[in-house]
Amino acid sequence: MKGKIIQFRRGLKRIHEKHYILDVGATTREEASKLVGKEVSWRSPAGKIIKGKISSAHGNKGMVRSIFENGLPGQARNESVEIK
Repeated sequence: MKGKIIQFRRGLKRIHEKHYILDVGATTREEASKLVGKEVSWRSPAGKIIKGKISSAHGNKGMVRSIFENGLPGQARNESVEIK
């Protein structure tokens, strides 16, 4: 299954470097909640794989929050991730 990195998880003054908001193609919060606990991986252009995990649903439009083991670079925004 594929997803897309939308943005860092952030507040007004703080960006959480390891937390990201993903669009996984779900349309409701209930559909997104079924993906909690799944593993996520992002492949860099150099071939390095950074893994993470879906932690919770985000909002009511089907987005999810994920926490990666290492922070992703800014170039990872709007790129695809693999959901296992």
